[in-house]
Amino acid sequence: MSYYVLIILIFILCYWRILVVIRRQARVMAGHGASGSGAAPTQMNQMQTSVIKTMLYVSVFYAIAWLPRYTYEFLQNLVVNTTAPANASYYVVTIIAFLYICANPFVYATNLSPVKQVLLQLIPCKRTSEQANGNVNIGLGHARRGI
Repeated sequence: MSYYVLIILIFILCYWRILVVIRRQARVMAGHGASGSGAAPTQMNQMQTSVIKTMLYVSVFYAIAWLPRYTYEFLQNLVVNTTAPANASYYVVTIIAFLYICANPFVYATNLSPVKQVLLQLIPCKRTSEQANGNVNIGLGHARRGI
């Protein structure tokens, strides 16, 4: 159970550090005047809100998904007969825990716009269709010139 609590504490400490850096950047930008526009503070507030939401989603999702697994392991350690084969409940709690691992990237992709932008750039279909359109235009230009 200490490992479970330790991971949650690491989440909190790391996200707290991210928030400290974002707030420091907001103060620096406000100190430089940010060219008098109100868009920069609004963008920083949105970024802070997004990081806080993501922190809550990731931490709570971890706590919910892994608690059955750690509870199961704790209860199994209380039993003297440790050579008993795993039953269906072991597989159920393990699948729930691994669901967190599989869904975690989607939590980041839906809540953080920089992650979303990077992932959209990685989609090969979009890049291929843009390259195909560019190649068609080049090919038509050569055909018009008789090349």
